[in-house]
Amino acid sequence: MSNSKKLVENEINPDTLNGQTLAYLGDAVYEVDIRRHLVKCGIVKPQALQLRATHYVSAKAQAALITKMQEDGLLSEDELATFRRGRNSKTYSKAKNTSLATYQLSTGFEAVWGYLELLGKKERLQELTSWCIKTVENGGIDEYDFK
Repeated sequence: MSNSKKLVENEINPDTLNGQTLAYLGDAVYEVDIRRHLVKCGIVKPQALQLRATHYVSAKAQAALITKMQEDGLLSEDELATFRRGRNSKTYSKAKNTSLATYQLSTGFEAVWGYLELLGKKERLQELTSWCIKTVENGGIDEYDFK
């Protein structure tokens, strides 16, 4: 970083961040966990990894997962508030081949992961991610038809 200021990390209250910022972080946190899971399951070819990962990390999958989480009462009040903040945040783009509503739901999903990451709630992240993996692998989101 030649001409720019050196960045210094600080503790940050995730309640002060907008939903898009939380989703930016949450997208990466969730995707790393899914990639790790797939590699540990013995899927090692990049093309196969990418194809399988979409079942977990696509906007459609995330929209279905967060909808099912709400139906099952899986989220705390703070997590629900964070989801709504992410879902309702102003968006200037959307994922390819999905509706704006689906994109907004997936942004809310990702915001929850970003929120929990910034709070350092690793156990809760693992619990929710494990639930998502089991739900996808057991066909639990097939009944949702998101465009």
